[in-house]
Amino acid sequence: MRKSLLVLALALLLAGCSAAPAGETSTPPTRNPGETETPGPAAEGSAVMTARLVEDGLLAEGEDGPYGGTAILTFGVDEDTAITVDGQPARADDLKPGMLLTVTWNGMVAESYPGQLGSVYAISADSGDTDDRCGLYLQVLEDLQDADPGLNTELEELGVDFSGLTDLTESEKAALAWVFGNAHGLIPITGTWDELVEQGYIDGENLVWNGSGCLFSLTGSAEEGFTAEKWASGLGIYIFSNCTAQQNADGTWSYTVGAEAIS
Repeated sequence: MRKSLLVLALALLLAGCSAAPAGETSTPPTRNPGETETPGPAAEGSAVMTARLVEDGLLAEGEDGPYGGTAILTFGVDEDTAITVDGQPARADDLKPGMLLTVTWNGMVAESYPGQLGSVYAISADSGDTDDRCGLYLQVLEDLQDADPGLNTELEELGVDFSGLTDLTESEKAALAWVFGNAHGLIPITGTWDELVEQGYIDGENLVWNGSGCLFSLTGSAEEGFTAEKWASGLGIYIFSNCTAQQNADGTWSYTVGAEAIS
């Protein structure tokens, strides 16, 4: 009898410690800004992923990341973190926005938004892979914010629609939205104009926000040209159209507005 109970207890213990099936996709963290839950292991011992550095301490994960290329993650380094750039020892301030990083960490992710990586063991980068498109589009959004500022004064709701951008990954779009919203003290509301109407943020019949809000949209690509628009109401629209961009030798971008229009 004792032997049977011991076997049963051991079987239950092993079942409770079993790993998730191979290939199973993790569910992204709950998007409650500032909320931190108990970290859960993404792998035993350590894990490795590629990620784009968007700004200091913020990553847009690659497809090999814990959430399959859809999440944004914060991280920190310390004196024990091995950092290399172009195969040479480097410091944290040698990591520039737009660099594609290979990150080795303890496999833990704290479930906040953005998610927080556990202890980072090593970071390597190749400066030749630097492509700061997020920086390009963030500058466009800030310039659009400054154009006819009366359309976005004292905002309480910040809508963003980057679904029309064809040259950013889903995680890069999420990072762009987060950085832009954070710069203005607002949590970005992601969605198309129609989706924001369905969600009750915009009165689609009277063409006004149900509150004080503005929708910022980007469509196109850096190579093929893009358009930027902010929509405050049916009579409050500002557009940068026929924009062209040029990549600099260091991976940063500059751009030119082809035409501006206001309604």
